[in-house]
Amino acid sequence: MSIPSPTPELDDDGRTATIATAMRSPIANKRLLPSIAVLSMFLFATYSGLIGILLPAQVAAIDADNKIANLAIVSTVSFIFTLFTQPIVGAFSDRTRSRMGRRAPWMLIGAAVAMIFLLGLGGMQNIALITVFWVIIQVSLNALQGPLTAVVPDRFPRSRRGIASAMSGIGAMVGGVVGTIIAAQFVTSVGIGYTIFGVGVMVAAVLYVLFNRDYSSVGVSIEPWSWKRFATGFWINPKKEPDFAWAFAARFLFILGYFVISAFNLYILTDYIGMDITEAAGSAAIIAAAGLIPILLSISLAGWWSDKIGRRKVFIYAATVIMVLALVFPLIMPTFTGMLIMNIISGFGFGLYMACDAALMTEVLPGGGAAAGKDLGILNVATNIPQALSPAVAGLIITYVGGYPGLFVFAMISVTAAAFVLMPIKSVR
Repeated sequence: MSIPSPTPELDDDGRTATIATAMRSPIANKRLLPSIAVLSMFLFATYSGLIGILLPAQVAAIDADNKIANLAIVSTVSFIFTLFTQPIVGAFSDRTRSRMGRRAPWMLIGAAVAMIFLLGLGGMQNIALITVFWVIIQVSLNALQGPLTAVVPDRFPRSRRGIASAMSGIGAMVGGVVGTIIAAQFVTSVGIGYTIFGVGVMVAAVLYVLFNRDYSSVGVSIEPWSWKRFATGFWINPKKEPDFAWAFAARFLFILGYFVISAFNLYILTDYIGMDITEAAGSAAIIAAAGLIPILLSISLAGWWSDKIGRRKVFIYAATVIMVLALVFPLIMPTFTGMLIMNIISGFGFGLYMACDAALMTEVLPGGGAAAGKDLGILNVATNIPQALSPAVAGLIITYVGGYPGLFVFAMISVTAAAFVLMPIKSVR
């Protein structure tokens, strides 16, 4: 798909190197970095609280004996419907003409729809209805996340994308911890928990848009709509853009290895460690909180350091080694202590990964980021697929391939494979 008014590629002095026909995004102001962090925090708090605690608790309360299979069903169906949400919304946002700019309208719509359906999800007592609501919520949250991701190449020069990605990563990691802690307080009253997260993400999105106004895109010249161009625009030839393809594959494998564990934390604590669900929810909150400091430390260090030396891949290699080391502990110590140590160490590794992978992704975009919303949306599919599939994959492994120990071994293999897949990328060091 051809976008005649591309996202401008900023040079290292903050000027546009490629200026759109009728529009350019305003250069980042001092509010933008913390605003990205705050909205990312609310968004990922919602993700972690729902996926890690509230949804598994709701599913288990309906049918404890079939909780793993039912959670896999809900997650797999939502995966099918959300697979291309981010690239599709990203493509539409690239073409959007409004006084609020290109990204803001989609972010507000996504947050509003997610809030409405979260208000109703807690009252569902049927797996089929939960699945329908969950699909709409996931699609809506992804519609918020996709345009938010495109803000980095929109507004920051290449030399500052490490720190910009780090701020997004800090928000995401803090949100992951805060979301787990909050959700744990409502494990027996999930409706209240869903309401808190829904309202929170809506308020955060509104405040972000109010304090970070984009230029109007009303006057932007856009080619006539073509369904053929729209559809073919989602295919990026791996032969012509090999770095893009390798980056996609590497992110897919790393995120899959991470989420097959994190998505099943509650069930790991109940079924592998041997806690009841209330104790497990409280322990999950403690484990998440313990990992916060190493996460913040590694994200801040990696974002600044990678910008300083102009390298991304070495930090991701280091993250892989650290993650594999962390995953050994629950195998040799199947206790709360083993899980606690794992989360502290893996938090440092995942922080390294989050800070540098996001920056790397902005540097492998076809055409210098001319269609950043769409292309970053495609790369974010490499996050959405493994995240959505992780409960189904984990369920198969637990049931047929060695139980919970097999799950930790699979995670080690997946993140290690991601590091090898990253090696052929040539445009990023």
